[in-house]
Formats: sequence, C-alpha cells, structure tokens
Amino acid sequence: MTIKIGSIELEGKVLLAPMSGVSDMPYRRLAKKNGAALVISEMIASQAMVRANRKTVKMASNCAEEFPMAVQLAGCEPEIMAEAAKLNEDRGAAIIDINMGCPVKKVTKGHAGSALMKDEKLAGKIIESVVKAVKLPVTLKMRTGWDYNSRNAPQLAKIAENSGIQMLTVHGRTRNQLYRGKADWAFIRNVKKMVSIPVIGNGDVMELEDASTLLKQSNADGVMIGRGTYGRPWFIGQVNQFLKTGESIKPPKLEIQYQIVTQHYNELISHYGPERGLRVARKHIAWYTKGLPGSAGFRDIFNRITGVSEAKAALEKFYFPLLEREAA
Repeated sequence: MTIKIGSIELEGKVLLAPMSGVSDMPYRRLAKKNGAALVISEMIASQAMVRANRKTVKMASNCAEEFPMAVQLAGCEPEIMAEAAKLNEDRGAAIIDINMGCPVKKVTKGHAGSALMKDEKLAGKIIESVVKAVKLPVTLKMRTGWDYNSRNAPQLAKIAENSGIQMLTVHGRTRNQLYRGKADWAFIRNVKKMVSIPVIGNGDVMELEDASTLLKQSNADGVMIGRGTYGRPWFIGQVNQFLKTGESIKPPKLEIQYQIVTQHYNELISHYGPERGLRVARKHIAWYTKGLPGSAGFRDIFNRITGVSEAKAALEKFYFPLLEREAA
C-alpha cells in the first residue's frame, strides 16, 4: 500500500489535508501518530514567506516526527513561488505542494488558489518555476475546475505531469461550489486516466465507507481527509485499517481520547505560547467534546476562560465524571 512521490515512498493510503488554522505542527504530529502517510502544512502565502513574515515562517516549521512533511504554497507569481519553495527546501520540507484548490474569495481575488485553474498558461509557468527551483518532489492540489462548465482538472493534470509534478490531489468540487453539495468522486477518475503519476481523492470523507467508495469511484491511489478528522484524529487510523482489512475498529475509549485531548492542548500552548495557544485550542476542544453529555454548557464555560491552568482544570472537571461513569 505504498504511494511513490519521486524518491519518497509513503506507507499507507491516507493523507492529512492542508487546512488553514488547523493543520499546524501539533495537529500534524497527532495525525502522524495516528497513521497519516503524509501531512501537509496550512496554506502558506508565498509573498509572506519570502518577506520572512514571522507568523508565516512559524506555519512552515516542521520537526523530525512528521517526516515526510509537505509545505503547501499559494501565490500567482512564478518567481515568488519559486523563491518560497527554495526557502522551504532549506528549512527541511520533504515535499513542496502547490495550492490551486483554495476556493476562498480572499485568495482567489488575488488570482491564487483555484483561480489559477482559469489560467492554465500561468498555472503551467508556476509549476515549471517551482519544479526547477528545488530538488524536492513537487505536488499539486486542485479542484475539478472553476465551475461546472469548466471542469478542466484532467487538462491541468496533464500540464502538471508534463511540467514535473509528482503527485496530484483533486478535491471533488468546483471552486464555485465552495463546500456545498457533494464531492464528485467519480469525476476524479477522468484525472486518473490522463496521468501516470499518483492521484489522491479528496472531499467528504466522513465515514469509513466513504474512503473505500471514493477509491472505487475515482480509481485514485489514495485518500486525503480534512474535516473528517476534526475532533477525532484517530479517524485516520480507523480508515487505514478499514482500507487494509475491511475491519471497522471502534474509536478509542474515552480515557485514551482524554489523553489525546490533554496532550494536544499542552502542545498547542507550547507551540504558540499561552494566549494564542488557548485561543487556537478552543475550536479543537469544541470538536473533541461534541456529542458528549453536557458538552454544550462546558464549551460555553471553556470559551470564556483566559488562563492556561484554569482551562486545563476545566477539562479535568468535565472529563473526570464521564471517565468514572465509563469505568463503572
């Protein structure tokens, strides 16, 4: 079950998607521990990277535990994208991923992200510049097209392969869909037919069966999961096992979940510092606790807490009665 990206071999078929505000180093490490074959940074603006913006440089930081780790770059200027790729090669990235899939207006109005799918010539120039700039494998993430009438992912895939791209990821929606409707996994098969490099399918993998259905409909080599991991990073391991054996393994017991939550919380505080770490932790704690008894009231309390120790105590106070109930 290996996927080859240039000289790098991935063990497994399940990849963690790049997610703005989510796939930071603590989250990527957690995903790796749970069996992700590849983890990818949050989308990084190439201009900000070249200017050495402090926040952007931190977003691109990596550690040995997450190897191989890809840094995803966004931008619309070939020279700047190439320079940003070189900087990340020097900083230890194993793979450079080019973003041509982000549908957010702030990105597309700057002619980056999925807006590049409307300009195949410029897209090709960016790919060529980045590939020439680094010795690392370069990959590309895109959507099926800008809108339903211009689903040109197969054509862009061929341009990408001819320009040196080593792996493609396709989210099964157009840019205009944003995250509405359903991802069209079957359309990804058209991309797979056009190229000989690995193709990864992405979009709407929320249950174990979604992963196998995506692979069957798309003929993709692997599956990339994003929102399906919110509050349950162990889902990656469950999907891995399901794809290997067809076995549906249960989520970890609440005691193990609590250990994961506290470890993640501690790593966020360590990574960002107390103030920002606590702010970032709030959304993760909301995802982890969703569906547990009394979670709505707990989240309301937790979101008003401003002290790190107080927040940790609140977590204990919420989880301990639930753990005692489970053990009884």
